[in-house]
Amino acid sequence: MRKIVFALAVGLGLSPCASRAQPVDSVAGKVMSFPSRLFSRIHSRTAHLNEQLTKQTEKSLRKMAQREQRIQQRLSKVDPAAAQRLFAGSAQRYSALEQQIKSDTAMHGRSYSGVYMPYLDSLQGSLAFLRANPQVLSNAGDKKLTQLQAADNQTKAFQARLMTADQAKAYIQQRKLLIGQYIAQHAGVQSLLQKPYADINKEVYYYSQQVRAYKEMWSNPDQLLQKALVVLNRLPAFQGIMKTNSMLGGLFNVPGSYGSPQAISGLQTKNQVAQLIQGQVSTGGAGGESTLQSNLQSAQGQLDTYKSKLSQLGTGNGDMDMPNFKPNDQKTKTFWKRLEYGADFQTTRNNYYFPMVTDFGVSLGYKLGHNNVIGLGASYKLGWGNGIQHISFTNEGVGLRSFLQIRIKGSFSATGGFEYNYTTPFTSYQQLKQIEYWTRSGLIGVTKTVSLKNRVFKKTSVSLLWDFLSYQEVPKTQPFVFRIGYAF
Repeated sequence: MRKIVFALAVGLGLSPCASRAQPVDSVAGKVMSFPSRLFSRIHSRTAHLNEQLTKQTEKSLRKMAQREQRIQQRLSKVDPAAAQRLFAGSAQRYSALEQQIKSDTAMHGRSYSGVYMPYLDSLQGSLAFLRANPQVLSNAGDKKLTQLQAADNQTKAFQARLMTADQAKAYIQQRKLLIGQYIAQHAGVQSLLQKPYADINKEVYYYSQQVRAYKEMWSNPDQLLQKALVVLNRLPAFQGIMKTNSMLGGLFNVPGSYGSPQAISGLQTKNQVAQLIQGQVSTGGAGGESTLQSNLQSAQGQLDTYKSKLSQLGTGNGDMDMPNFKPNDQKTKTFWKRLEYGADFQTTRNNYYFPMVTDFGVSLGYKLGHNNVIGLGASYKLGWGNGIQHISFTNEGVGLRSFLQIRIKGSFSATGGFEYNYTTPFTSYQQLKQIEYWTRSGLIGVTKTVSLKNRVFKKTSVSLLWDFLSYQEVPKTQPFVFRIGYAF
């Protein structure tokens, strides 16, 4: 068995020295066993991203088409010729991009463009290596080979749709620029088109950020995919495939002999380049060096000017787009990423009717924007007794909550909420069905968010709330509530 595994390792490019550093059985065993869950994981994750990217692109293209149509209708009333010229063919282009994002499944005949994603490149190289070396999956059977092909197809489709999304982003940025230039040059239509153009500006910005977010998702591989890449990177044969077939290799045309003495044969040395520059400077006479320096400074100034204009326009395949409004940093996140889990507690002093009670609450909030949250929660009231000499643990009640938190300024937020509380001691859950024992609380107040260095309690909040319904309850409940909460 050891001879067979050794032959497999040699076939994959493992040298005898490497096998002595690490047992051949260990390396080859890991190579042959790791795909047991890898392909289904790649397939499910990439299929989900394909679906989300496709839906978001279709949604943004439709919105852009509708908003352009609204501007065209308004402009047609005052300048029909300009409306026809400015919007000629745009609806058809939006429709074509929408169909392309739906049907794009492969990279055949298309060159890579956009932001380079090293992890996606490594993943495609891994799948290409496994296709070229089916002996690595010899113990997996036909099922794994089928899963390999499905994962490879989904990965290619994702890259193709990313490129289509880049094309869509570049087009809507171009449309925003053209419409904005027309509005800026015609003062008479600015008041008429200002509102729909602002909607276009927001749509362009948010879609650009969403495409960027989908790309960044591939910058954080999970543990299973990291393990696969670590195992494959130990094989020289895999490294050879990455040099010749990766996106990076295609961009820079890395030669097969890269890194060897033959690859640098005939290249100019540093001294030769310095001598060449000095020879060119000397031909300019005594002022040659100062002239060269002046030209370099002029070129640098021109380059800075172009970079500034590009940053303002936000055009091209990059992720830059400068908004002229205050963006919502939550709008481009998925539903699950906008959820916020929280916990809080408050302690109520004992009085004639109630013992000392600590109210423990949990909440689930949905982020509307930065520090703007709406959500629901529940609480449990634990009684401690009536003093140090009368300590007893009792079930003093439960509560149901709703809340809304809107940022005012800095770390301060306005907080409001409506709650139902069962404030009667109970021994069984059947007692909670007695509606007459539930009381209402209407809370308004201020919340201060404190950022701590502790990872668990990083987002700590302190709330002072006024219960304006407490005066209507019998017996009267506490009118002011002080809570300490934590968000995760």
